[in-house]
Amino acid sequence: MCGITGYISKTNDANTVAINCLKNLEYRGYDSSGIAIFNENKIKLYKSTGKIANLCEKIKDIDTTSKIAIAHTRWATHGKPTETNAHPHRCKNITLVHNGIIENYIELKEFLQKNGYTFNTQTDTEVACAYIAYVYNDLNIKDKLKCINEACKNLKGSYAFGIIFDDEPETLYATRKDSPLIVGYGDNGNFISSDITAIIKYTNKYVILNDYYISKITCDKVENYDENLNLVNLEIKTSDLTYNENTKNGYSHYMLKEIHEEPTVIANLYKRYLDKDIATIDLKKFDKIHIVACGSAMHAGLIGKYLFETYARIETTVEIASEYRYKNPIITDKTLVIIISQSGETADTLAALRLANNVGAYTLAIVNQENSSIAREAKKCLYTYAGPEIAVATTKGYTSQVAVLSIIMINSLKNNNLKDTILKETATIENVLEKTIDMLPEYKNIANKIYEKNDIFFIGRGIDYALCMEGSLKLKEISYIHSEAYAAGELKHGTISLIENGTPVIAIATDETLFEKTVSNVKETKARGAYTIFITTKSLADNTDVDDFSDVKLILNDMSKINITHVVALALQLISFETAKLKNCDIDKPKNLAKSVTVE
Repeated sequence: MCGITGYISKTNDANTVAINCLKNLEYRGYDSSGIAIFNENKIKLYKSTGKIANLCEKIKDIDTTSKIAIAHTRWATHGKPTETNAHPHRCKNITLVHNGIIENYIELKEFLQKNGYTFNTQTDTEVACAYIAYVYNDLNIKDKLKCINEACKNLKGSYAFGIIFDDEPETLYATRKDSPLIVGYGDNGNFISSDITAIIKYTNKYVILNDYYISKITCDKVENYDENLNLVNLEIKTSDLTYNENTKNGYSHYMLKEIHEEPTVIANLYKRYLDKDIATIDLKKFDKIHIVACGSAMHAGLIGKYLFETYARIETTVEIASEYRYKNPIITDKTLVIIISQSGETADTLAALRLANNVGAYTLAIVNQENSSIAREAKKCLYTYAGPEIAVATTKGYTSQVAVLSIIMINSLKNNNLKDTILKETATIENVLEKTIDMLPEYKNIANKIYEKNDIFFIGRGIDYALCMEGSLKLKEISYIHSEAYAAGELKHGTISLIENGTPVIAIATDETLFEKTVSNVKETKARGAYTIFITTKSLADNTDVDDFSDVKLILNDMSKINITHVVALALQLISFETAKLKNCDIDKPKNLAKSVTVE
């Protein structure tokens, strides 16, 4: 959600580099963009609504060469997505970009208005800019580090700032609290960015700013200061990410590329973690497990709940991160709190982690982004090693989270037949998943049957219901078709009244212990006119007359109860992809969605 970049260059290419970096942050989701440069001895602002391409079109014929630039993609929170509300914002001699939310902006705005300040936007960011200007000019704190430090003491909420002062136009200042921000070290200049993917084309060396730290950046020097303004040495990290990983690599969409990467990602996770101490958690030490996450990560948690309760016999709850803090959760030192976040910066999830840490729980993070806030603050962290995921709707991010949860459960098992079966499957899982992807004509056929529908229902039982929830979300996210997931047994308790003639019902039945019951529920919808799409495995289909109750059948390869989740997830992702493609949707960047939600 939102992205900021900044670059201060030894040459006059800061504007071009900053725009290129900004393009690499498009995956985070945004509705407007802007850039500030220092050109012809003054700060110039350029803004546009919509895609970054619109901003590029606006400035293509303008002499925009500059040694310094700060740029921003905005996801509207305060005020509509207009050019006026877009960042960067400027007040007097201060220009800044901001990721986060200033919670006390109304109070500060009223204070500033009483002191003669006027406002042109509805944003909290303009207020933050004005308040820094107030401290610098009205309070006459001309030491810029002290000015930023003092101003931020009175800002409540979250922020990552990139700041330019008019009287020091070849220096970039940056600071953060509860919003991600890194400082990159390049050969021809230095950077700030929301994450490493933005700047990886130019450098893989960076430091992570701690909360309240301030960075003073010139083209050939970076100075980092702690909250007491002491000069500190931060560890310069080196990212393994390559720029090629940020490209489509010949695929039509990032989402399709990332789906094709899933077999390798999952197979590599099993190779990396199975029977390794790093992924072994002594579950017997805990009397309950809380899995805390948002969106698809929460759906991965539902798979984890099924696994932990079924095989480890530990009571497990799955909590929506945005609700967790406010329900006064019952946590003890025997509670295992598993925090799941792809970015490792999800605001609600990070807050839940901090709550769990504060009350003495054992916290385990499952994240993709190395050195992220959640990874650093959890007592233990297991990385998903999925690589960058550019499409807003997660695919390999979700399945890699499910894989790590599965590995935790597998490693908790003693020698038994189930563990032996799973271990044998790891040798073939990549091949099975690749064959699942190859069933493209069948996914296209299903997409052709549903893409013109207004309402679709997913039904399943047990672990299949958890898969239904993710399948339904994926379809909604990228095709904009209204879709709902229901536990199949709940149909007769009200939901079935929504079934009309031709209403698509996608039923998933991969659990043999619940198979017959799910079939009965499908037949109930079929009797009321539903268009039924039945997804099951070969062994279950061989013993059932599937054609008797399904208009379309999708028969998947057999795997154990643990690994069949990956097979089904891949199939559902490709059904959603082909459906959205038929609807000509912007698959990689769905409207109104953000990849990394860094505000509450």
